[in-house]
Amino acid sequence: MDNFWTRRQFLTRATGSVASLAIARPGISALAYGAETTALRGRFLTHVSVVRVNQIEVTPNRSIGEDEAADNSPTRIRSRREAFARGCPEGRMTWAISWLALNDMRQEYKEARRLVASYHDRYGDEVTFIPGGYFAPMYDSREHNRETIHKALNSISGMVGSGYRPQSLVAGYLDAENQRFLAGDEGIHVCQGQIWSQHGIDNGDGDGGICYPYYPSREHYLKPAQGAADFIDCVCLDGWTCDFLAARRDGFQGGFNSRLGVGPIETVGNLGKEAGRREMMETTAMHFDQGHSLNGFGWVTGIWEVSIGHDEDLTWWLQAVKKRWPDTQVPTEGAFGLEWRKHTPNNALLNYRFDAKGTGAPGSEKEMEIQWFMNREFRLGLLKNWTTGDPAMAIDFTRYDLQAHEPQTLQREWSLMNVLNQKGTRSEDKPMRLGQLTPEDQRRIYARYPELQKLA
Repeated sequence: MDNFWTRRQFLTRATGSVASLAIARPGISALAYGAETTALRGRFLTHVSVVRVNQIEVTPNRSIGEDEAADNSPTRIRSRREAFARGCPEGRMTWAISWLALNDMRQEYKEARRLVASYHDRYGDEVTFIPGGYFAPMYDSREHNRETIHKALNSISGMVGSGYRPQSLVAGYLDAENQRFLAGDEGIHVCQGQIWSQHGIDNGDGDGGICYPYYPSREHYLKPAQGAADFIDCVCLDGWTCDFLAARRDGFQGGFNSRLGVGPIETVGNLGKEAGRREMMETTAMHFDQGHSLNGFGWVTGIWEVSIGHDEDLTWWLQAVKKRWPDTQVPTEGAFGLEWRKHTPNNALLNYRFDAKGTGAPGSEKEMEIQWFMNREFRLGLLKNWTTGDPAMAIDFTRYDLQAHEPQTLQREWSLMNVLNQKGTRSEDKPMRLGQLTPEDQRRIYARYPELQKLA
């Protein structure tokens, strides 16, 4: 049994609530900046499965993409849960249900809803809502999205019954205002609210944030809150763990897929079973080996739509992860976010570091090495060829102390870019030595990471 919950805490339908898992933080205010924190430790893997009707349900009344009703049948849902159980019998997963899947009155969707609700009772799974087919702020107003989320969460509670309330929302992208609404009005303090490093692919762009948990600023969902004045008490989580080398690319730049990582479409689907599964494990290792060593904890996550299948790959991946890293905990999305929140009352001590070499998969060159430094003030990405001894070049320097603004009109571009961005989409986004940054920016970097002065 994983170490930060008990089965009784999850299987609470009989007593009418899952509130017992909403971890209290006695004596620590979320706004008590400067308070000491206890670092989270361990290896964590979270898995979300999406049940939907249409491929991208951008608003309750508008869909784009394909009708996938046949691929979201009760049989497919059972197959997904059985595959997850074979891979990790003690694990718990999160089910994200779309608006149409919540409201479709065909018998197969009635059965699908009953089935997913039963998984909360039987396994302690989390059941929640996914608005906008990952792209809610790109296609609908903040006000309309807020209304949809409120109605859908009430529908989820009624579907599961006995006072059930999800602990997280799965959103793909969600603006800062609605993450604040989740925490303040809905009592939900975890949101899968950003897709790290996504740009030039699918239906929304959102590069510029931190790939591990943080509290967002009221100014911008990708900006970590700088203090009490802009703090949102909602843990913002990434949606997909990607290979850091591939993720530096813009969309399909160079003929490569920038979303390569632990997702089955980009790996097994494109590379074949052997190479694809190897890439899934090597991306996982970026976080569970070196990442765990640098940060004290490692986290890998993915959202797999029921409609895509690949159930056998889910089983294989979970079994392989548990065999290689037997201490891996597999909680729901909400449970993981709340555990991080328990240990981390604000962003003051954020200091995520990653150091990854290419895997050899397409777009992840074996001779290249990338380092990331992510904290409340900025994120910095350094890239070098480790086989030649050439100096590392800064490919990204995003400052979070600068004022930021989210779009106020409907558009696909929701990135946060200022000094230097890894995607290279702007004229100023040219790799450079640290010594080529402004003296002010160099002082900012070296004050936090003095060891980097040698790279100037």
